[in-house]
Order: sequence, then C-alpha cells, then structure tokens
Amino acid sequence: MSKDRVKLNEADLRRRFELREEMILEDSPYATHSASTKGRERPMEPCPMRTEFQRDRDRIIHCQSFRRLMYKTQVFLAPAGDHYRTRLTHTLEVCQVARTMARALRLNEDLTEAAALGHDLGHTPFGHAGEDALRQCYDPNFAHYEQSLRVVECLENNGKGLNLTWEVRDAIVNHTGKSIASTPEGVLIKFADRIAYINHDIDDACRAGILRPDDIPRDICAVLGNTHGDRIDTMVSSVIAASDGKAEISMTSEVQAATDRLRAFLFENVYKNPVAKGEEAKAKELVYALFDHFVKHPDKMPPLYVRMVQDGEAVERCVADFISGMTDRYAIETYGELFIPRVWRGLHE
Repeated sequence: MSKDRVKLNEADLRRRFELREEMILEDSPYATHSASTKGRERPMEPCPMRTEFQRDRDRIIHCQSFRRLMYKTQVFLAPAGDHYRTRLTHTLEVCQVARTMARALRLNEDLTEAAALGHDLGHTPFGHAGEDALRQCYDPNFAHYEQSLRVVECLENNGKGLNLTWEVRDAIVNHTGKSIASTPEGVLIKFADRIAYINHDIDDACRAGILRPDDIPRDICAVLGNTHGDRIDTMVSSVIAASDGKAEISMTSEVQAATDRLRAFLFENVYKNPVAKGEEAKAKELVYALFDHFVKHPDKMPPLYVRMVQDGEAVERCVADFISGMTDRYAIETYGELFIPRVWRGLHE
C-alpha cells in the first residue's frame, strides 16, 4: 500500500470521528464541536487519527505537569495512609464526574475530559497552603487556575507550551471563582470540581478521624443523602435535571443550597481543622524560604527558568513558576539540601 493511501485512510479515520461526534451532538444546540474549534495559538496540521479535543486530552496526559500531580497535596499534607486523595486522584475524579454529566447532557465529552484533566496542572505543592504562600511572597493575585493556563501556554514542553485549543484553555482558566467559561463543557468543570472535592474531602476527613458521617447536619443529608455515592448521585442528577436542553449549566435550587451549606460546613470543620492544617504554617515557611533563596540565586534553578530570566522575564515570576511546579516531596528535598546540614539530615535516615 502506498504512503498516500495510508494518509488518506488516516484522514478518513479522523473525519469518521468528527461525523460520529456530530451525530451524537446533533440534538444539542449548545454543544461544542471539535471541527468548529477556534483553533490554537500556533497553527498545526490536523492529526490524522484524532479530533482536536482528543489531541488536547492526549497532550495533557503525556505532559510532565500531569505526572507531578501524583505527589501534590489535595487537603492532607503528607498523609500516612495510601488511600488519601492527591491532586492527581482528585483530577481523575473530576474527570469522571464531568464526563458523566457531559454524556447525559449530550455535550462534547472529549472537550470536557481534556479540560478536566488540565484544570489543576498549575497547582502548587502543599495544596492551597502553597498557593497562599506564593500570594504572600510573590503576588497577592497569584491563583492556581491562572498558573494552570500559564503551564499549558508557556511552561510545558521546555517552554514551548502544549499549544492547546482555545476552548480547552478557556475552560482551564475559568474552572473556579466567579469567572465563567465560554462553553457549556467548560462550565461543567466548575461543577464537577466542586462535586468531586466536597465528597472526597469528606471521605478523607473521616479516614483521618477528624469527621464522622453522623457529624454532617441532618438537613443537608435529607437533601443530598447519607453516603458518598448518594451525595454524588444527587448532585450530578441535579446538574443534569437543571441543565438539560438549556444554554446555562446549573443545579436545581434545593440541591444547590444544600451543597453550599455542606461546603461551608467543610470549611469550618475540615479545611480549618488543626489536624488537617496543623503543618500548614511549616509548609508556608518552607515556600517563603525557597522563594527568597531562588530570587537571590536564580542561576540555581533548572535551565528552563534560567533561560526565561535571561530572556527578560522577571526573576520573581520565574521563581514562582519553578516553585509552583514542584511536588511536595521535591520542595521538601530541595529545602533540606539548601538549609539543613547534611549531618543533621543523616540522623533521620
């Protein structure tokens, strides 16, 4: 078979996926079609075997920042057990919840999956403690969702970025806070993120012994259910019921109110709990020390960040990029190498 014939068959394969997508989404006027993407910052030849959003999903899964999520804190810093969530397992749970809703609402599952997998790529080590620390020592407006966008646009692929489609980048940067994504698939990530972390944080808090299932107020359980699975089913079903056939993604009012109360309950009883947050002050001091050191010694950073400084990027910006990309354990190891005498470290080996 000639090379030209192989290329033709591959192009037919991609087009077949696009046509199947169009058939699935044909009765959903608000779904985003991959063939109609606004494109990439740098034009690329279409992949012969994948749609544009499938290609984005694969680029995210294979990037270094995605792998590092395995060793980044979700809520509990360096937990003793193997079953606590990390930033990676959180991301996978968000992806599962988001795809379930996208499928039921006849929205683009590939776009939804890509955005879900990339939404936390810029999260700092030590969870929100690391984010708060960078707000203190670098920029009060530092935000992990904006850093996630910076990762895929500027930092990944040795400074070239992943060159993702506009729709995926829009969903990533608008997945939290008051901002709203421009596509319904992007808005789904905001709901999926909250549904996932509220429920898995309850699970982890119970595992850590700082919360019991019976502690959740009865009026909330009466609406959402008494178990992890019941609550997720209720929340997901609520989004589907409220959003089906509509341009706006939302929850039914009763479930939304109960979800908001449950989130407030978690902030008071888990996220501010001294058992869960007892080490946060130390983690923040570690980030402060690393930031101060590398601002003074930018040449000690990896080559990518040194090159960025040499190209005119502000030193503080590059140091924030470096630190935010660290895993918890790499940040701790780096701190130890810089500030703890080797003989002292040896006492604990």
